[in-house]
Amino acid sequence: MHCRPPQVLPAVVHPTKQCVQNTYNTTVVPHIHPTHNTLVNNQMYQHKHYFPQTQSVVSNVQHQHFNCGPGPGPGVGGAPGMGPGMGMGPGMGPGTTGFGR
Repeated sequence: MHCRPPQVLPAVVHPTKQCVQNTYNTTVVPHIHPTHNTLVNNQMYQHKHYFPQTQSVVSNVQHQHFNCGPGPGPGVGGAPGMGPGMGMGPGMGPGTTGFGR
């Protein structure tokens, strides 16, 4: 009978077990709590604030400018200057000029 030598695997290393041993000593610390009494006289000042209001009216006016190009060619229906892809698009609307895009 032929015996093979046993197969040896790499060692498994576990985390180190840490044992803590405590020693205790007693130390007396004296605490002194002195008392002092103070008489406080209080004076109240009442500051009263008033906020009178006035009113005004503001009227805002907005302008829009559209670059409508040369318009549709002859024989094309629709409003003048409103060919396919013309008019309001992304970024266009109240308060915008439509220029610089």
